[in-house]
Amino acid sequence: MNDITKSTGTDLVDPQAQRIVDFLGHIGLPTDNIIAEQSERNIIGQNLPAYIESLPDEAKRNARYLSKFVVGAGFGLFDYSLNAIWNEVVIDLRKKAIGYGLDIFYDSAVGGKAREFYQTEDDLASLKDSVLLDTCRKLELISDTTYKKLKHILEMRNDIGISHPTNYTINAFELLGWLQTCIQDVLNDRPTEAALQVQAFIQNLKAYTSPIDPATQQTIQTRIGELATHHLASILRTTFGIYVSADTDPQVRKNISLIAPSVWANCADEPKYKLGITLEGYNTNLHKDKYELGSQFFSFVNGNTFRSPNERAIIVDSLVDQLLEKHNGWDNFHHEAPVADNLVSFIQEHKDVIPNNIEKLVKVTLMCRIGRGVSYNQGVSPRGKAYYDHILGLLGDKYAPHAMAALGHYEIQRKLEMSVCRTQGKLALEIIRQGVVNDRLIECLNFLIEHIEGTGKCVFDSQFKVLSSGYINW
Repeated sequence: MNDITKSTGTDLVDPQAQRIVDFLGHIGLPTDNIIAEQSERNIIGQNLPAYIESLPDEAKRNARYLSKFVVGAGFGLFDYSLNAIWNEVVIDLRKKAIGYGLDIFYDSAVGGKAREFYQTEDDLASLKDSVLLDTCRKLELISDTTYKKLKHILEMRNDIGISHPTNYTINAFELLGWLQTCIQDVLNDRPTEAALQVQAFIQNLKAYTSPIDPATQQTIQTRIGELATHHLASILRTTFGIYVSADTDPQVRKNISLIAPSVWANCADEPKYKLGITLEGYNTNLHKDKYELGSQFFSFVNGNTFRSPNERAIIVDSLVDQLLEKHNGWDNFHHEAPVADNLVSFIQEHKDVIPNNIEKLVKVTLMCRIGRGVSYNQGVSPRGKAYYDHILGLLGDKYAPHAMAALGHYEIQRKLEMSVCRTQGKLALEIIRQGVVNDRLIECLNFLIEHIEGTGKCVFDSQFKVLSSGYINW
């Protein structure tokens, strides 16, 4: 080693390399494009010591793949050295993930049902290198520039590294450039200030078992509104994971319920939909406690419309059944509203209306909006009316025909025998008309609005059937 240290680099490995080439030829194996040319090895020998010496001692102490890089480069096995560089990069990225917090890292790297299989440091080895790299960039553990450089090294490693067949010859300056990226941009790099703030916030939130006062809550909400969306996605995923965890302190859950709505409101849609899939996975895999806590989380952030389509269809169908039961039961004015409120949390925009539920949804909503025909509050739940008008106003051109057809259902026809119900029916149709653009549908609705107060059977009028024949199968 003393001889190597004193060497100028030009004669660093020539004797050993040539003996290896001679031996390969002696036993009849190829000798071309196996070991780099002497001129390329000289470049490595002249520059390599300075690169390595730039590393602090603590970074060099366990950098075994850098040792392998030096051995491979010294002997002229540049493709082997490329693999060694990348392995050292992967080890350091894993260290960054561990230091940042595995819960936060896995929440960002792994979505859906697979998340539960990633818990410990050992599970990092199951992540693809590209996922590890992408997640480090997303969490700002590395800069965008470093990410682009490492992405290039990964592509080169996959295309021309020793682990893949290739005839490409790596030159010394390429290899030294990749080494420089590894040393300067990875081993000596730290996460951004924003990433460290997010890490500290999540760690503090998880351990903070005192109530958050209103002033602190307001400060946190202001800072949340200033964060980039990818940081908000990380906070959202991790706070959800903390909330549904069995060992989370109840006061921590209460604190999350105060902060999470602001995170949710400022976050992009994609992470919300992914959490919906995660929640459905809890139900599918019979994680009852996690599912119930996750449902609470979606409720207080007003996120039920982001639950998975299958789950929303089942829940909406059940809520419509409950609403009909309350409508037909005792003290319906009081009991309808809470169910209607829950139902509307799943149907906030036109796109949230689920085609599978539409006929039942429209029929029951109309029944509640038309009312029970009594004089008190014109037969309609005063607290429930706003929810019914909201749903009917979302029907639009696509679903308005279902509402017109529902007027012919025998349960609604019985209601329309009462003048109070016919008056409310007219008001319901006017709400629907406000959301319709199609001229023919507006004409159909105008016909019903004009005639329904006189007779509830106007929906069966031959003139109306002709008008609506393109939308209703009579």
